[in-house]
Amino acid sequence: MPPTDPPPAARVSGMSGTVSPSYRERNSTADRALDILTMFDDNQLVVSGTAVAERLGVARSTAYRYLQSLVAGRFLEEAPGGGFRLGLRVLEIARLARRSYGLSEVALPLMEALAAEVQETVLLTRRAGDLVVCVDRAESESRAVRISYERGSTLPLNAGAAALVLLAWSPEDEARRLLAAAELRRFTPSTLTDVDALIERMGRIRRLGYSVTRGELDLDVVGVSAPIRSQGGQVVAAVSVAALASRLYPEAEAEVAQKLLTTAAEISERLALAAA
Repeated sequence: MPPTDPPPAARVSGMSGTVSPSYRERNSTADRALDILTMFDDNQLVVSGTAVAERLGVARSTAYRYLQSLVAGRFLEEAPGGGFRLGLRVLEIARLARRSYGLSEVALPLMEALAAEVQETVLLTRRAGDLVVCVDRAESESRAVRISYERGSTLPLNAGAAALVLLAWSPEDEARRLLAAAELRRFTPSTLTDVDALIERMGRIRRLGYSVTRGELDLDVVGVSAPIRSQGGQVVAAVSVAALASRLYPEAEAEVAQKLLTTAAEISERLALAAA
């Protein structure tokens, strides 16, 4: 009876349960290909066969075999002046990677870092017409705050620091039209519902670069919010810190605001890279 091929699992791991040499070699080849690709950076846009051989600790002939495999896969191409540069396949993968990143994916790691640093809740919001939508939130492990913003919840434009930031950089006639047509609810005695007062408030926010509200949305909550901008400089979202008023004294607002502005700038920069 002729011998039969082992099942796929046996070919990978061997009948004894150990990984076969060919499987190890395929992993080793992949690792070395990744080593070559990670040689490229802002200061090294072209690599030579000699440099690759030194990096991998192999003979030049072996290094060139790896390089030619990457060229065949369009991950690399020969540079006009000699050596090798990144190929079109890398650009295609980068484009797909950028498409896979949305606002939350870009912002959440930075929000979590900020929440841990200031030990307060951090919110990500954006405007949808005359409403503000909470896109995501990051909680401090030690100081959770019960607030009106849950993921997916909506609030009017006049309530809270994030709402004011999201509208502050709109043209004044657009902001006035939206506010005049919206239902301006009064959540607390401090909530602004007068359109002229809101427009004046937004002017101060633009000059300051961020907004601070105390007890305007939730009676005992302070909100500090900063704008997130698109590659073209438009305000597309807001990142905010929400804290109990008893924990965030006015003297600490400026320090939190600066950390928030740094986070907002980093999110904006990453969004620009994802959209490039």
